[in-house]
Amino acid sequence: MARAATTTDAFNAVAEPRRRQIVDLLADGERSVNELVQLLSLPQPQISKHLRVLREVGVVHVREDGRQRLYSLNAAALRPIHDWVKDYERLWSDRFDLMDAVIDDLKGAGGSDQQS
Repeated sequence: MARAATTTDAFNAVAEPRRRQIVDLLADGERSVNELVQLLSLPQPQISKHLRVLREVGVVHVREDGRQRLYSLNAAALRPIHDWVKDYERLWSDRFDLMDAVIDDLKGAGGSDQQS
């Protein structure tokens, strides 16, 4: 079975754990390739390859500052992921609300036993 191309969309691009780490670091602000190499302890060619994939799907922007390339996160490109996940967030919130109700009931039942 053929592997899905990693450059088709943000979902595929961030499916790779190292690219998610890069996205996490860029969420804190603009960084150079060398900073990412130091922070992730990966070889520069590997970081550059991951950045290329992220750039091709629009998740990161690059700007030149003299001889240095600085990368920043394009959060708007992650919007489809956010939109997809928020449906599941609603599901989990509903489940946590139900669990809170059960816990409150158990606390109430436990409190009446202790007073007897």
